[in-house]
Amino acid sequence: MILLGIETATELVGVCVADAAGSRAGVWATGRRRHAETLAPAVAFVLDQAGVALSELTAVAVDVGPGLFTGLRVGVTTAKGLAQGLGIGVVGIGSLEVLARAAFDAGHEGTAVAVVDARRGEVFAARYRRPHDGEPMELLGPPRVLRPEDLAAELAAEPAGEPAGPSGPVLAIGDGALRYRDTLRAVRGVVVAGPSLAAPPPQVLVTLASEHLAAGGPVEDPALVVPEYLRGPDTRINWQQRTARAGPDGRPRAGPDGRPRAGPDGRPRAGPDGRPRAGPDGRPRR
Repeated sequence: MILLGIETATELVGVCVADAAGSRAGVWATGRRRHAETLAPAVAFVLDQAGVALSELTAVAVDVGPGLFTGLRVGVTTAKGLAQGLGIGVVGIGSLEVLARAAFDAGHEGTAVAVVDARRGEVFAARYRRPHDGEPMELLGPPRVLRPEDLAAELAAEPAGEPAGPSGPVLAIGDGALRYRDTLRAVRGVVVAGPSLAAPPPQVLVTLASEHLAAGGPVEDPALVVPEYLRGPDTRINWQQRTARAGPDGRPRAGPDGRPRAGPDGRPRAGPDGRPRAGPDGRPRR
């Protein structure tokens, strides 16, 4: 069994090749959201370093999210394309599960909350528990998108024994935990992990996929694998907000002077065709 793991849910782009004995080679880079430019060369490099040909792969493991819209789209599309071309299956693993497992593999016991930055003042989050080393990891609730303030309030409202629990504090991990560290650390019993647990590690991704297959879990048809966004893309959100600001006729609402209201940049708001509304002289209104 030889697996190729692809990790692009956050700003980190990672690739790992592993067999039954563990990781054989891996590479990862972060920053600048250059998923499309970075991923293909990373796959070629890791396969070369591991001495593995594409034809030797048993399955492709990929992080299906939640996470960055563009990153997930690039990673899942690449995994599906490789698997379809090779005639093999895909194992999809969630980003929050990978983060939590990374925390437990690093020695944490008790409860961990995986927090991925969702942008727009929101986070993707889920809580996991593993009381003792070697025990299975338990998901305490489905992954959700919410404001960091609401996540902190939920953690603060847990009954006695939580969030601290019998095995120590709740460990908050992920780039969302780092970005909103002050909000989360204000909750008694919550500790925020450092940058080493900011992104889902690709080697943990392939470990989870390997365990899934070893336990008899199925591989998925590449055509059926889809990202788990949990929220619409920003382009759709922007359009919905723009539509909500429009009048009943679909045109931008007018200001007190009868002219279309200006946008945040001082320019006139655009009409349905994307162009600024013209005045009587044919020029855009100011």
